[in-house]
Amino acid sequence: MSAAIRVPKKSNPKLLLAQLMLTPAVAMLLIWMVVPLVMTLYYSFLNYNLLNGSETTFTWFSNYKYLFKDADFWVSIWNSVLMIGTVLVFSVVFGSLLAWLYDQDFKGRNVARLFVIAPFFVMPTVSALLWKNMMFNPVYGMFAAVFGFFGLPAVDWFKDYPMLSVIMIMTWQWMPFAFLILLTSIQSVDSEQKEAAKLDGARPWHVFWYIIIPHLKRSISVVIMIEAIFLLSTFAEIHITTGGGPGNATTNLTYFVFLRGLSQFDIGLASAGGVIAVILANIVSFFLIRTASKNLEG
Repeated sequence: MSAAIRVPKKSNPKLLLAQLMLTPAVAMLLIWMVVPLVMTLYYSFLNYNLLNGSETTFTWFSNYKYLFKDADFWVSIWNSVLMIGTVLVFSVVFGSLLAWLYDQDFKGRNVARLFVIAPFFVMPTVSALLWKNMMFNPVYGMFAAVFGFFGLPAVDWFKDYPMLSVIMIMTWQWMPFAFLILLTSIQSVDSEQKEAAKLDGARPWHVFWYIIIPHLKRSISVVIMIEAIFLLSTFAEIHITTGGGPGNATTNLTYFVFLRGLSQFDIGLASAGGVIAVILANIVSFFLIRTASKNLEG
């Protein structure tokens, strides 16, 4: 039997041209991602403090050992988990309920939807300043005015309830995103299915629980995945409002790295924290993406 003759494939000039034109953008993206990561990894093995930069020494894993023994480091991880988990629960629950409510037909619905979505387009720094000065201020804030109207004492939110205050701000920012995604998903539900359920005597809550919620399963997975990735890097809301305090009550991992790097000028320790943050973020992203992929395939 004669051996099969392989005919070499002809190169596509248009494909080669497209790849050539994409090369600078891809190279720039790789440099933008790889170089900072490599430098951070390098500095994490150094005893490098900006206040005494002349005495930089190579210490291998000493920075990582110090972090694992530092109680503030574990507190920052717990605070990160608490913030992200609570904000995700609140944004998904309230986003689902508002999406179901605003899917109903009523006068001024489009304007009302616009008001619900608007907080998502507010910059985090502006959002933090708004809540700090207009809502939570114990003297002239809106909550202080409401409490005063009912004869209740004013609450210093960032002193008495710092974590709750930060969570409320972050929920206000991210709930509109969940609302937008979930509303789009609810609008794709077959109207005949909902009408049939109503004709069979199902109450609105039964329609929501047995028809709407199962339909939102995939969209909720997408919302959780995207929000969790962005919430891992929360910084402005904490820096503007509480500064990580009182003490370390609202210090998440991102703010912990900031305090070590830019407040204490310990670049080696901050770099080690940054490497750990990148590893944890990739682990979380991996499991979230797998979960979302399974739900989308199902």
